[in-house]
Amino acid sequence: MSVDVEDYYQVSAFANSVNTNEWTQHESRVVDNTHRLLDLFAEKNIKATFFVLGWVADKEPQLVKDIHNQGHEVASHGYSHQLIYNQSQEVFKDETIRSKRLLEDLIGEQILGYRAASYSITKRNLWALDILQEAGFAYDSSIFPIRHDRYGIADAETIPHKLTTPNGSELVEFPLTTRRLGKLNIPVAGGGYFRLYPYFLTRQFLKAVNKKQNEQFVFYLHPWEVDPEQPRINASWFSRFRHYNNLDKCEARLNNLIDDFDFTTMKNVLSELNLLQ
Repeated sequence: MSVDVEDYYQVSAFANSVNTNEWTQHESRVVDNTHRLLDLFAEKNIKATFFVLGWVADKEPQLVKDIHNQGHEVASHGYSHQLIYNQSQEVFKDETIRSKRLLEDLIGEQILGYRAASYSITKRNLWALDILQEAGFAYDSSIFPIRHDRYGIADAETIPHKLTTPNGSELVEFPLTTRRLGKLNIPVAGGGYFRLYPYFLTRQFLKAVNKKQNEQFVFYLHPWEVDPEQPRINASWFSRFRHYNNLDKCEARLNNLIDDFDFTTMKNVLSELNLLQ
């Protein structure tokens, strides 16, 4: 179980409507929404991995401590939620190190995991994997083995594994979960796909991954996805559809998902697979 801790106005779908220098002008709902998930996870007695945006950690340090104090894994979601392939290597490196150190200072432990904004490690910027390895991350969860307009490496390996970075270093990758149908990988890892598909279809796909493919799956969502009352952003119809579709159904579906499957942190899964030392 993983949560990408960011606020509703910080998503890539709204990047053309909300500039980063306008973020402080919007009502912040990330603390309440994250605590909503924390309360649910406590009720269901599960632990999750929270990929926290550095900008959020800067503004809400107690939230990071609350996540850690409740026994969940804290990981990094970068700092400014920019698409990596639109950044220079220097800017990406500076932001990555800044966010990692900030989170480590807040919880007093090493941060092992990283997830890129909008899964924006693709074939055009695999150099980011070298920077993650150099920064001291043990694993990455940014590669989505699908075809998509914003992200994805369609022919990437679909199960947790050790990969070789462009510079020849080693890094563990926990790719976002897909279900193979014919020649296509169907995305079933969560987020907008979780809200788009009928729940029975998500459950069927994930059970198939567990049983037929004998694989662990990773599920993700964002705190704003359990907040149907969030303020509306004026954006293109497609961006609004991606963001607002079935928000009112997400929390109930999440309850069902937690009842139907067993969940733990990504660190625990990778350790059980002997991929983390």
